Amino acid sequence: MFALNFNNTTMHIFYGKVALIAYLKTIKTENSSVGFVPTMGALHQGHLALMQRSLNENDDTVVSIFVNPTQFNNQEDLAKYPRTLDEDVKKMRTLSDKIILYAPTVEDIYEGHTVSQSFDFDGLENQMEGKFRPGHFNGVGTIVKRLFEIITPTNAYFGEKDFQQLQIVKKMVEKNHLPVNVVGCPIFRESNQLAMSSRNERLTPDERQEAAIIYKTLTEAKEIFQTKSPKETIEFVENSFKDNDKFELEYFVIADESTLLPIEHKNKDKNYRAFIAVFVNSIRLIDTISLN
Repeated sequence: MFALNFNNTTMHIFYGKVALIAYLKTIKTENSSVGFVPTMGALHQGHLALMQRSLNENDDTVVSIFVNPTQFNNQEDLAKYPRTLDEDVKKMRTLSDKIILYAPTVEDIYEGHTVSQSFDFDGLENQMEGKFRPGHFNGVGTIVKRLFEIITPTNAYFGEKDFQQLQIVKKMVEKNHLPVNVVGCPIFRESNQLAMSSRNERLTPDERQEAAIIYKTLTEAKEIFQTKSPKETIEFVENSFKDNDKFELEYFVIADESTLLPIEHKNKDKNYRAFIAVFVNSIRLIDTISLN
């Protein structure tokens, strides 16, 4: 454990799970609750909102910062992922010095075996991100399961920008009978409505401003979807990016919220969601919107 002391207040930072587990045993009581926010660092306002909600709803809050290698199928993307621990700690302290930070090494998590466990997510893993990032969700399931086992949280908080990931984590918890309540939280957006993401830091100022086209297209698609078919809505989005030389559409999918299966026809009793992935140069941005 490492404790940072600021103005007579102490923030507990752990780099190893053994010390973290031992510390959590000293503060947990039979009726106390522990909130958990897993992150890969490069924290932004969206992350801080998750932490604030956990602080509001739990006796103790643990935040993890770990760039998980098993969920990257692109090694260049892994290498370029921002690592800003000192800045992240400063941002967390603006909320509370009582946050417990777990910033493990790869060795501490994987103990020399940096491989993913294989999961069956009832097909949720085969759609959207799963199609374009093979093995990604096995990596996500592996790290989240290990973190849940180490921290044993009461509540765990995830942003809805990664809605497919949120559904997959819920499925993993259900299938493994883990005593964790998974809480989905609204997307935080920049002033131009670009969904907040650590990857945004890699955009140029112009790219970051122009990336407003992603959410603008989603909101227009939502409006069109009210009166047009899924096929016509998809064609609108594809045409919106067709002649854009700065943004490359990887996919746009309209899916059932519960199964994540793409739809061809609308049913008034179902909830639908649009999912999009766009490349700006080599930087990949995703977003989503409810269509109901």
